[in-house]
Amino acid sequence: MTLKAVVFDLDGVITDTAHLHFLAWRAVAEEIGITIDEVFNEQLKGISRMDSLQRILKHGGKEGMLSDEQRLALATKKNARYVQSLASLTEDSLLPGIRNLLADIRAANVKIGLASVSLNAPGILRALGIQHAFDFCADASLIICSKPDPEIFLAACAGLNVRPEEAIGIEDAPAGVEAINAAGMLSVGIGSGLKHAGLQLHSTRELTWTRLTEFWASRAY
Repeated sequence: MTLKAVVFDLDGVITDTAHLHFLAWRAVAEEIGITIDEVFNEQLKGISRMDSLQRILKHGGKEGMLSDEQRLALATKKNARYVQSLASLTEDSLLPGIRNLLADIRAANVKIGLASVSLNAPGILRALGIQHAFDFCADASLIICSKPDPEIFLAACAGLNVRPEEAIGIEDAPAGVEAINAAGMLSVGIGSGLKHAGLQLHSTRELTWTRLTEFWASRAY
């Protein structure tokens, strides 16, 4: 079977905005008397804004204490802080090796997709100067079920007009790897604690086109 597409997560794979998310969530959480640290923030990687807020409220013992309107207001405030911080992103904010990898995938005539639950993904891609590298970006606003549900990866494959079994998905979060596997794609995990990934790499420095094609050849059928 021929590899027809590579689908990327955004945060932690193409660029690292996890710390920016943490700073925004921490500020909002403090306003309602909840303290979070970067260890807790690891639980928020790869999941949607409202799901992240729900985990924070549960962590602070305030689950069920806020109305839908209050939760939405907090999530909106967090996003405003986060979007403001994105002004610090430039083309130099790409993680190591990603620019070359995107170019190599394009040269091989393999499609490139994005499966990020971030509603800010289009703006982030523009800030990084790589918006034209992607053939299709799944619209996070249309996704009903957050990762680890495979919905967004299935949407990316559909938008690229490829079957999931013809694609590789790349993630840095356990929920994301679960989503890729559930979609029926081959999974690549970037970072530690991703033992369920078909291929686990320590960092994007190891994420090369050669490594991906070797992985595909060893696992595809």
